[in-house]
Amino acid sequence: MTTPNPDPTTVRDILRVVPLFRELTPPELDLLVALGRVVAYPKNAVVFREGDKGEALYVVVEGAVRIVKQAPEAWDGTMAFVESGGCFGEMALVDGFPRSATAVAQDDCTVLFLGRDALLDLFREAPVLGQKILAAFCRNLSLRLRDANDRIVALSSLQRGA
Repeated sequence: MTTPNPDPTTVRDILRVVPLFRELTPPELDLLVALGRVVAYPKNAVVFREGDKGEALYVVVEGAVRIVKQAPEAWDGTMAFVESGGCFGEMALVDGFPRSATAVAQDDCTVLFLGRDALLDLFREAPVLGQKILAAFCRNLSLRLRDANDRIVALSSLQRGA
């Protein structure tokens, strides 16, 4: 794990496409860039493990990260791939629970590390920015819940047909 020095404009441009940050103004995006720390991970490096303390939200700047869950041998546990412009670990912003999955660098990748405590401090200092991010978080969570419900119904239908 190394700390590269990418152009802050590039990082801001990446943040602009992240659903949680789409509504932010350029100055608000600049606050996030200044708040974060860019970290590079080589292919197959573990960013965090299932069960670790959730201390940050991550935005993929370059490359891809695979999200995996401990699973039976019949399945490799891959739940998602997060590519440039995607974020992961965002549940750490709202709950104090341990990580629910492991994040592994799928390729050599660069991520923006946004610490939970620093973000929550920023929300207190800039409540309008915090409201924008939390509203986007709720929309994103709602979409994920709807998708999970659809998947449960589809799996239940398959199971009943077997």
